[in-house]
Amino acid sequence: MSGPVTFATRADEDAWWMAQAITEATRAAKAGEVPVGAVLVHNGAVMARGANAMVSSKDQTQHAEMRVLRAAAYAVGDTRLTSATLYVTLEPCAMCAGAIVLARVGRVVFGAWDDKAGMAGSVHDLLRNPRLNHRPEVQGGVLEEECAALLSGFFKARRGVAG
Repeated sequence: MSGPVTFATRADEDAWWMAQAITEATRAAKAGEVPVGAVLVHNGAVMARGANAMVSSKDQTQHAEMRVLRAAAYAVGDTRLTSATLYVTLEPCAMCAGAIVLARVGRVVFGAWDDKAGMAGSVHDLLRNPRLNHRPEVQGGVLEEECAALLSGFFKARRGVAG
């Protein structure tokens, strides 16, 4: 990408960046990884992008969010990403939510809700826990159907279920 992208509305911006995260998730699925993708954006430009890589790395911490936060911190030389927005196709888990809080990400936008491990309102709301010293703004359900379909299609194929 050559420079910052601007949008008429925040909803347009969220949908556009989530589509970028879906592209990352699609790449993960093609590599045999659970299809979760993430893009970290600052002032309309990508700081980092990535996808799950737990299978290929044999490392359970290689979630899309963790990889993107790590890459951005290295790129900017700081662990604090306060004015960045993280777009991720699946509601963050406890590990990722903890890293998001520690990185002080300003805003988190996710696609599909995760009723088994989600920490932005599904199982618990770690991201907005009032006892923590940082609470990012959170927006869930952006391009939810597309994100959920990618995940459900991946797991159906893995189980050999048609349709």
